[in-house]
Amino acid sequence: MLIEMNFQSDEALYMQLRNQIILRIAMSELQEGDTLPSVRQLAEDIGINMHTVNKAYALLRREGYLQLDRRRGAVVALSADKVRAIEELRAEFRVLLAGACCQEISREEIHALVDELLDELQPQM
Repeated sequence: MLIEMNFQSDEALYMQLRNQIILRIAMSELQEGDTLPSVRQLAEDIGINMHTVNKAYALLRREGYLQLDRRRGAVVALSADKVRAIEELRAEFRVLLAGACCQEISREEIHALVDELLDELQPQM
């Protein structure tokens, strides 16, 4: 699994890791049942602290992307709770769209951007 950390970014490393794993799931590079590297192994591979990887894995578990199994480690296991996922997405979108409105980004530009990103993530849609 190729993970690239941007050590110059203001974004926390655990959030960068979380976001990259979610993107890989969305693009089908990671599938339901796939096992992620151990905390120790991934930390060594990408040059970050084990606690940072552990924090990202714990967040992904809480969000319904992973199960943490003592024998298998971190396993991609998507939550079936679509209603909760939609509500969380709504809350995140609200803030992002408020920022877009403050920057006077038009409805058409937002729609075009969403369509572009969905095409990247799910070209078969």
